[in-house]
Amino acid sequence: MTTFWAFCKKEWMELMRTSKLLVISILFILFGIMNPAMAKLTPWLMETLSHDLEESGFIIGEITVDALTSWTQFYKNIPMALIAFILLLSGILVNELQKGTLIPIITKGYSRWKIITAKVLSLFFLWTGGFFMCYGITYFYNSYFWDNSIANHHFAAAVFSWTFGIMVISLMILFSTISKNTGTVLLGCGGLVALMYMLEMIGKIKDFLPVKLMDGMSLLTSACDISDYYKALVVCIIISVLSFLLSLLHFNKITF
Repeated sequence: MTTFWAFCKKEWMELMRTSKLLVISILFILFGIMNPAMAKLTPWLMETLSHDLEESGFIIGEITVDALTSWTQFYKNIPMALIAFILLLSGILVNELQKGTLIPIITKGYSRWKIITAKVLSLFFLWTGGFFMCYGITYFYNSYFWDNSIANHHFAAAVFSWTFGIMVISLMILFSTISKNTGTVLLGCGGLVALMYMLEMIGKIKDFLPVKLMDGMSLLTSACDISDYYKALVVCIIISVLSFLLSLLHFNKITF
């Protein structure tokens, strides 16, 4: 296991050396602050624009904001944070394959599964830390300004969105072992997620699609029950595990 932990340490050193750890941290902190800030500023923005809108025939009534307004911003921003995460880290394996830096390690007989697992774990902890840091900041400010009790199952909804991110990361690693091109990795991940959103229009399979997990507001507003997400959650976990296992199998077959 000493070798495995050495690979894990190498991944974190690389994230710090390239400043990606810093960038990801700042990104999620900003999103966490932005959610309640946008909710707090909404009445002021509407009041500022009200005069121009009235001249166009639009009358703005009294605008009330609460914790749900901030949580709405959270679930609008998390997909953007996930996209930024994938864009920044899509080359975590591909770049090393292109540069050939893994060849000396593999030719020395080190287990390939340790390389993939170390990368997956580094991404797992980075996504988990960033996501829940964003969630925690939003939760804290919502409690300070308003009342989080009006949002039902807010932690469960967050866990569902976090799980979806884990699935996308697993797919990213899988496509990284299949292709040595970052563009193909992004196209593969983006294409599959886009396909899931398109399949949502088919009512019979809608509840099984992992993209349902990103609809946290339906849970917070009691439009959906927590059990309505279980099917999508199981499918999401299955895809994540299969993607990881297929990554290991395919990486073992790559010739250098």
